[in-house]
Amino acid sequence: MTTTYRSKYKISTVKLRLTVTTFLVLLSLNFCMASYILIPMDAETQENHLKAYGLTYWVLEKELKVKWLLNYRGGAFLMPDTEEVRRECQIRGVSFEVLSDAKSESILAEIESPSRNQDAVILEKAPKIAVYSPKGNQPWDDAVTMVLTYAEIPYETVYDEEVLSDELLLYDWLHLHHEDFTGQYGKFYGAYRATPWYIREKQDAEAMAAKLGYEKVSQEKLAVARKIRDYVVGGGFMFAMCSATDSFDIALSADGVDICEPMFDGDPSDAAYQSRIDFSNTFAFTDYMLERNPMIYEFSSIDMTSKRSVVSRDTDYFTLMEFSAKWDPVPTMLCQNHTAIIKGFMGQTTAYDPNTIKPTVLIMATNKVNGEARYIHGIKGKGFFTFYGGHDPEDYQHRVGDPKTELELHPTSPGYRLILNNVLFPAARKKKQKT
Repeated sequence: MTTTYRSKYKISTVKLRLTVTTFLVLLSLNFCMASYILIPMDAETQENHLKAYGLTYWVLEKELKVKWLLNYRGGAFLMPDTEEVRRECQIRGVSFEVLSDAKSESILAEIESPSRNQDAVILEKAPKIAVYSPKGNQPWDDAVTMVLTYAEIPYETVYDEEVLSDELLLYDWLHLHHEDFTGQYGKFYGAYRATPWYIREKQDAEAMAAKLGYEKVSQEKLAVARKIRDYVVGGGFMFAMCSATDSFDIALSADGVDICEPMFDGDPSDAAYQSRIDFSNTFAFTDYMLERNPMIYEFSSIDMTSKRSVVSRDTDYFTLMEFSAKWDPVPTMLCQNHTAIIKGFMGQTTAYDPNTIKPTVLIMATNKVNGEARYIHGIKGKGFFTFYGGHDPEDYQHRVGDPKTELELHPTSPGYRLILNNVLFPAARKKKQKT
């Protein structure tokens, strides 16, 4: 009886060991077979590029690290494989691939090869985002708020009161809405001075300036521009589009100089004010001529809108520059896309005259036919700024009152991808400079 018992015990023990061993083997195989999720960003396999950025931001919010595979399949994202991540991809309509640990290591080894213009950048933390915009504006009034909303990336709105109260220090990334920082109300006077919306916005701006203790809107906007400058110098990331780009620099360069005509601020501009412009105060632009005529819808010679020669919108394209992923990871990140050729689009400030761009500023996209820069980047103090010409990447010539762009119809928009590259840029771990 004892022998029988011992035999049964041995058999049970062997079965238990086999069961445990089998379980561990299967667990190991499962780990090897499904360790990572790849979010491809090429043209052939990704069905929704814009939502893919939102998915990546969501993963970072879960305190999971993501590897941004620069120049690999359109700038793919590699992240841990979990049921929650898979489910979120399916909910958002984002194409994904499940990779084994071995396959992932093979891809990373391939990327690290000195012969390949690729690199893997670690994204560590979801940046906290602020959009500088009037409180009454709707998300579709601005391409950035529109794409953030579509991609499901959270943001908060700030305006003059918050900026002047130093609330920018709470954020990692700031977008400037299509603002006029010069106090000239967007130079809309010539065409829209009698419209109710122009009159109302002018009154609102004057009321805000008075509330904050300033005699003129131009003075109050200059104070805001200075705060934004200090935010960037201190280490912030700033992205701006259209007229917010050149009007911001113009305001800083006109510090202490009245460049506004009487219809804007009630008194004449300073005589010969062009000679008093201080280009050393600006971020990106230099040696430009200001447009003095209040009837002309233009700020200065920085903008190329009236200088460009375009036969039709079907021939209007700009091209992204190629950078070394291993040696120049920052511009490489900002230019990740599934195509290097992007259809053009206009705005109050459509593009930049290269003759007005400082030599320290990097030009990342150009239209060589028109001799213009479309997308530029630079360093200011400890921070970074990116300027992007045009109003809406999927609305060629957006006008006041035009219907909003439906991004559901443009989920793979390469023009909008450039905006979202900037959103994720602050999440990247800073790499040690190669020597």
